[in-house]
Amino acid sequence: MKPLSEQILELSQRTKRAEDVMAAAQAKNRAKLESQRAEIDKSIEAGKANVDAARKQVESRWDETRHSIEQRVATLRADTEARRAERGAKKAERRAEDAEQEASDIVNFALYVLDEAEYAVIDAAVARADADELAHRG
Repeated sequence: MKPLSEQILELSQRTKRAEDVMAAAQAKNRAKLESQRAEIDKSIEAGKANVDAARKQVESRWDETRHSIEQRVATLRADTEARRAERGAKKAERRAEDAEQEASDIVNFALYVLDEAEYAVIDAAVARADADELAHRG
C-alpha cells in the first residue's frame, strides 16, 4: 500500500490532468483530447490492477461503489458510441448537452469521493495521534 502522502500527490496529479482535459475541450483540440483519453484509459487499466490488489483490505461498501462507477462509465461509453452513429444538428446539440451534464455529474461525484478520501486521511491521522499518545503514556 502506498503511503498517504504519495496517494495525495497522485490525486493532485490526476486533478491537474482533468484540468488539462478541460483546457483542450475548451480549445476544441480534438487530437489532444483523443490522446488524453487514450492516456486515461491506460491509467484506468493500471488503476484497476492496483485497486484489485488492495480490494481485500477495503470494506464492502467501497467494492459496491467501485462496481457502480464502472457500470455507469461502461454505460456512458456505450451510450457515447451509440450517439456517434446518430446524425443531425439538433441531435448533436442534445448529445453534447447530455454529455456535458454527465461529465458534470461525474465531476461532482469525484469531488464527493475526494471529500471522503480527505475525511479518511484526517481520521487516520487522528487515530495515529491517539495511538501515539497512548503509547507515550504507557
